[in-house]
Amino acid sequence: MKQHTYIWILLVLVVSACTKMDAYRDKYMAGGAITYPGKMDSVQAFSGKSRVLITGLFTSDPKITKYRVFWNSRQDSTEIAVKRTPGVDTARVIIPGLPEGLMNFEIRTYDTLGNVSIPVNTAASVYGDLYASALINRGITNTAIQNDGSALISWVDVNADAGIVNVQIRYTDNAGVPHDTIIPSVQTNFSTVLPNFKPGNGISYRTAYLPNPTAIDTFYTAFSSHAVRADVTSLYLGNYGPFVRANFDGGRWGTLAAPWITTPNVINHSGYGGYASDAGGVLVMESGWSGTANIINGKIYQTVTLPAGNYIFVVNTYTEALDPVYVVAATGSTLPDIANLASAAGVAAFPTSRNVTATIECPFSISQTSQVSMGFLATMTSGNQYWRVPSVKLIKN
Repeated sequence: MKQHTYIWILLVLVVSACTKMDAYRDKYMAGGAITYPGKMDSVQAFSGKSRVLITGLFTSDPKITKYRVFWNSRQDSTEIAVKRTPGVDTARVIIPGLPEGLMNFEIRTYDTLGNVSIPVNTAASVYGDLYASALINRGITNTAIQNDGSALISWVDVNADAGIVNVQIRYTDNAGVPHDTIIPSVQTNFSTVLPNFKPGNGISYRTAYLPNPTAIDTFYTAFSSHAVRADVTSLYLGNYGPFVRANFDGGRWGTLAAPWITTPNVINHSGYGGYASDAGGVLVMESGWSGTANIINGKIYQTVTLPAGNYIFVVNTYTEALDPVYVVAATGSTLPDIANLASAAGVAAFPTSRNVTATIECPFSISQTSQVSMGFLATMTSGNQYWRVPSVKLIKN
């Protein structure tokens, strides 16, 4: 009896299970078996400026007629029709108007019967004004005109992850022809040669960035200007060394030829002074020796007109001066007296010691085209003193 009872119980359980399966099938599979179209393959999302590019492949299921891309937690979407071919087809859609930040996307395909594929998910970062506001122009370590007339631009080293892809440079050559050129970026030891550069001019440049290597949009900094260090001596100065004399005593002393202006108290060698024949012709002041008169606010200078910019008046000197000797650049048609040196655009001092050779740089800036006087200012009253300058230069920085 027990055995028969067990058999009846087992039959009841089987019938009950079948009844439940039939109910599930009737409820969820009323239209037959669930059909899923082929999903999109090889899906990728590429970053852009307020947008993202979605790509993928259709490698199977010729019945696919469209696909949809969802984002913003499925609150937004776009639908793209598909016309399949016998081979592999490519999907490509740009999603515009996206906020900055990481965005997630869901892609589903659809067939002619409205069946929906299982989802494929991908993500990409969106870049915009916040990212762009943090970009800076690549730094420049040095600029200089070369002997062949080209300009050499040396750039600051950058890291591989900086995202810099190129620099765009605008400049004018020595023939007045404007150039606009794009130079691919190198991370380290990066330099650029601009041929036939016009001395005294600068460059305008901007830096291009990719937020990541596969981004579809390039971001640019604003253009900024940078001076190119150039020797503009021959453009503005005259008689800059070895110095030419206007008059000569037949021995050592003379007076400087134009455009140099020498104040009378420097001409203290029997009507000569400011020039000596030493080293092939030098600019000079001397006092004390052989009863030579002291010099008070003695000046040797020339006056030129310069365009706005940053300059360096460079002087090579040998000195045996004990009192201060100043290299001065001042706006206007003359140099100030020592008491008014604070009014000068630039001032530098010689070393006050015996038998010293030095290069003195006197930097100065002018904000607009101006008349500028450059030269030397000294009061020499402490016994035997002498200094000489074999050459001067003017650098536009």
